[in-house]
Amino acid sequence: MALPSWDDVQPLSLDTAPVPAYGTGSLADLLPTLVALQGVDGFTPTIPELAPADRNCVFLIDGLGWEQLKAHPAEAPFLASLLQSSRGGTGRPLTAGFPATTATSLASVGTGLPPGAHGLPGYTVRDPATGELMNQLRWNPWTDPYAWQPYPTVFQQAHAAGVHTAQVSAPHFEHTPLTKVALSGGSFRGRLSGEDRMDLAAQQLAAGDRSLVYTYYAEVDGKGHRFGVDSDAWRGQLMYVDRLAQRLAEQLPPRSALYVTADHGMIDIPFDEQSRIDFDEDWELRAGVALLGGEGRARHVYAVPGAENDVLTVWREVLGEQFWVASRDEAIAAGWFGPHIDQRVYERLGDVIAAAHDDAAIIATEREPNESALVGMHGSMTPVEQLVPLLEVRS
Repeated sequence: MALPSWDDVQPLSLDTAPVPAYGTGSLADLLPTLVALQGVDGFTPTIPELAPADRNCVFLIDGLGWEQLKAHPAEAPFLASLLQSSRGGTGRPLTAGFPATTATSLASVGTGLPPGAHGLPGYTVRDPATGELMNQLRWNPWTDPYAWQPYPTVFQQAHAAGVHTAQVSAPHFEHTPLTKVALSGGSFRGRLSGEDRMDLAAQQLAAGDRSLVYTYYAEVDGKGHRFGVDSDAWRGQLMYVDRLAQRLAEQLPPRSALYVTADHGMIDIPFDEQSRIDFDEDWELRAGVALLGGEGRARHVYAVPGAENDVLTVWREVLGEQFWVASRDEAIAAGWFGPHIDQRVYERLGDVIAAAHDDAAIIATEREPNESALVGMHGSMTPVEQLVPLLEVRS
């Protein structure tokens, strides 16, 4: 079957991409708002719906998007009962930021900066110093974390201002580069079980007159990737994390606020050729491409020097009805990565950036066999990926 001609294709207008609410209601705005309301100088409360609390705890559930939670009240009765509390009682979600992926979102949470500033703008991006793809979740190949992300975290600044600050997570995260550049400051307390993390988070919250505590749970995301968000395994994890959140809420010390949020949502991608477009099998998409970065639903495409415009044209022609396809400068101008881009971050972004609109992904079965086999995926700007809860419990 012949491909449609350029005249037949109507690529998605970039104006229709739902850009994250940087500066008013994104993950990057959460901690700056909380510590500003705790009296830490240098921060502004940019989520106006939130009220002050002396002790703030953020419980981040990896992969639990707003739409998934709303769709599963039976599995998560406690969390679902809090939906109307989201975002200061407005019943509205936050946006994750682009791309909606863990490394990017955790850096946005911890630094209080959008991706264009903190510089972790994708799952894998090109390191301009080496020309290699750098995996920002696994930090491979190694690069100096503090050169890659030089800004202090909100935790560090709050700790310096006298706020009792702690992170409570799995022990193996303590010394990872991502933790160092995104979530460090105060003390790190490693606990293996979810129950132990909830108990210790409550204890740490009570340890100061002003406290900022962060805790994290990963396996909702893990089961979603492996089995999909419509699987019994995923539902089981949702049931478990619902009990964890209730356990923590029931232990809040006085003058506390608990915020339950997430780094992104997730969508199951059908296993067919129309939904899973294999870069490694598509000569048109490969033409002129030196490196394929990002992930299936949020691709950074690095062109051979001089081929940038040709790659953009072809990707728009082939994918433009399923993906928002932008040049680097177009994506920056549209605000995909935030209101401004640090110079050190500019060339980390793809020459072409493709963000999924439909239930589709650009896989790469030879280059990325593990990622290409995932059932659940995320990364783009659709509501199912972008919208995350900010559920609130106060004592």
